[in-house]
Amino acid sequence: MPLPPSPYAFPDARSAPGDGPAAMGADFEPSTLVAAYRAGYFPWPQPEAEYLWYSPDPRAILPVGGLHVSRRLARTIRSGRFPVTVDAAFERVILACADRPEGTWITENIVDGYLRLHELGWAHSFETWTEDGRLAGGLYGLRVGGLFGAESMFHHVTDASKVAMAAMMQWAESTSISLIDVQVLTPHTARMGAVEIPREDYRSMLDGATR
Repeated sequence: MPLPPSPYAFPDARSAPGDGPAAMGADFEPSTLVAAYRAGYFPWPQPEAEYLWYSPDPRAILPVGGLHVSRRLARTIRSGRFPVTVDAAFERVILACADRPEGTWITENIVDGYLRLHELGWAHSFETWTEDGRLAGGLYGLRVGGLFGAESMFHHVTDASKVAMAAMMQWAESTSISLIDVQVLTPHTARMGAVEIPREDYRSMLDGATR
């Protein structure tokens, strides 16, 4: 569904700090979140402030077609141990991603904003299930044109989130997705094939994906 124009203008990310908040304020309305991603930002609330926006340099991406699938994970996928769905349980996925003992950046306002984006067709989830129908793992993110911003993932069963990542990559390869943003590199995403690129290169890829 079309969104109204955002009332906020994000500053040029090329001049933003590469290792801290690059902008502050605004809100988590659907049009604001989409405008942020178009401008190269993503929300990352911190304990001291909720409406913080980041544009790190370098930026982490998962190249389309570049997911590392180990032989063990490939066997798990082929076994059908985790049935996969898309957009079948978005709210349950985002709430599971937020339910972390160590705390989370996924605030109630973030949840509300992404739920509304999902209802409008902009945000998507990938779910994996146990054979007896329990939610085993998943991930969610925001699509803007050819960009998919992967926001967070979780698992209740070993390898369930990795199978969800494989499903997301298959979806990306079968649609017009050309850029998968994973924001900041972690050991887990690095093992799955994510890489860091200069922010300037990310901006060029972003412009091509969202124009």
